[in-house]
Amino acid sequence: MDTSNAALDELLALLDLERIEQDIFRGQSRSAVIPRVFGGQVAAQALVAAGRTVPEDRTAHSLHAYFLRMGDPGAPIVYTVDRIRDGRSFTTRRVVAVQHGQPIFHLSASFQTYEEGLEHQAPMPSAPAPDSLPTAEEILPAYAQLIDPEIAERLLQARAAVDLRYVDAPPFGSVGAPREPRSQVWFRANGKVADDPLLHVCLVTYVSDMTLLDSVLLAHGRGGWTVGDVVGASLDHAMWFHRPFRADEWLLYDQESPSASGGRGLGQARIYTEDGRLAVSVIQEGVVRVPR
Repeated sequence: MDTSNAALDELLALLDLERIEQDIFRGQSRSAVIPRVFGGQVAAQALVAAGRTVPEDRTAHSLHAYFLRMGDPGAPIVYTVDRIRDGRSFTTRRVVAVQHGQPIFHLSASFQTYEEGLEHQAPMPSAPAPDSLPTAEEILPAYAQLIDPEIAERLLQARAAVDLRYVDAPPFGSVGAPREPRSQVWFRANGKVADDPLLHVCLVTYVSDMTLLDSVLLAHGRGGWTVGDVVGASLDHAMWFHRPFRADEWLLYDQESPSASGGRGLGQARIYTEDGRLAVSVIQEGVVRVPR
């Protein structure tokens, strides 16, 4: 088994929660580059917990979440699901993630049976084909002088499960050169994923927290935590799932930042399938502080 597939298998195992009671689940955790639990992991695991209490004919169409405390990567996370409502078309769940007796994350998610309805979408922006862009392994050496070698290695390990390709230079490649507050990346799982709609939604939820605040950093020529000129953390996260997609097929993550103030930055984004269908909308606010 190659490294990419092994990393994806590890990620999929991370999302395969242990059921310890009817509506209580336990997930393992791991650090993603920084010495705390990666926010995308907690959000994805919480959505897995919610989805496992929902009828199979209902798919996730939205989630709204708050990051309350830093997670401990050395301890498991317990997810308690509250069955808020089961309607004729919609199901609502609330999930609280707990470590060491304290809530670290809160998520509300809604699921819906499939319905026909009105159809329109914003057009897909232009972007080069993903196969024409370098991989993370190929671009990181070019910025070796900017990034601590240990951080660079852990960054590669964290993204080994996901093939993520920047359309333009990432924040750590644009230090000191402010740009338009917009960033595009193509991504897909680094291997084949089973035909489970919930799993694909949870994988995209995991990836959605990786680069969403990049556009905030680009507007100020900041490289972020990778070069130590910004301290950041996710505060809240919202996603709307519009149309079916597969996480193991190319998806374009088109991101921008309309505002940064008060030590916080806002990112908003749309995720498109390679054939131009608008699959997901995402909004996130995070702490963005300049160390003093």
